[in-house]
Amino acid sequence: MSDTDDRREGLRQVERTRFAHDAAEPGADLVATEEPLEIQVGGAPIAVVMRTPGHDLELATGFLLTERIAPDAGAIRTVHHASLARDPAALDNVVRATLEGPPPDLERLRRNLFAGSSCGVCGKASIDQVLASAPPLGDDPARFEATALYPMPDRLRAAQPLFDHTGGLHAAGLFDAAGRLLVTREDVGRHNAVDKVVGWAAREGRLPLGGHALLVSGRVSFEIVQKALAARIPLVAAVSAPSSLAVSLAKASGIAVVGFLRGKGLSVYGAKQRVTGPAAFDPSTEPSASS
Repeated sequence: MSDTDDRREGLRQVERTRFAHDAAEPGADLVATEEPLEIQVGGAPIAVVMRTPGHDLELATGFLLTERIAPDAGAIRTVHHASLARDPAALDNVVRATLEGPPPDLERLRRNLFAGSSCGVCGKASIDQVLASAPPLGDDPARFEATALYPMPDRLRAAQPLFDHTGGLHAAGLFDAAGRLLVTREDVGRHNAVDKVVGWAAREGRLPLGGHALLVSGRVSFEIVQKALAARIPLVAAVSAPSSLAVSLAKASGIAVVGFLRGKGLSVYGAKQRVTGPAAFDPSTEPSASS
């Protein structure tokens, strides 16, 4: 499927009525497509994600890696579209992967995926579980100049064709240390956009992604930092705020989280030493916590 096809599949036209100045005007809008994608390993379903069609093989590849179902890209033997026996017409909404080695414990995987989205899992247990499967980036020397980060949101926004049509899609972009945009992916789900970026890197033979930065639309959540750690990305940035658990995981794993990246300003959390520049982020200048 080409990029042109991806853009077409990512859009749907819907009827709408617009009210303005006490008048009603019928018409149509383009909206982002949202459809389920079933991801299978060896023919057995392990997850269903709601996503925007396009780059599905990247999404499935990235999902297998960032959720630690596959230990590395070399363990993924094949990834391809497949139809469901119960619905042969569902070809575009099923991706089947085969992995090297013995088959994974699918029941354990399903339990872990369910627990990862459950509010009943405490923060420390969640962080310990992540670090058990993806060790911290303690030996990664990556550093980023603040001035190289400032233009990143505008560069990401300029590479969002589906957002231009709908105004309703998240995006994730992968940048090098100099701030050059390498790839952008859009999706109704921010996590899906990140998985598509990681899947692209895996299929291009670029993993691990030491020395790179990930920029996401919206906020930085725990799951985004978890996925960045699995791909060995040392910096995650967003135009909005991080969550408390995202900061805790970033600090424990050696990842810098950059929030409020707007204009020529930003805030750094977690491994703050990774961001350098004249505005030096000297810890001694930070205000002390007050009760």
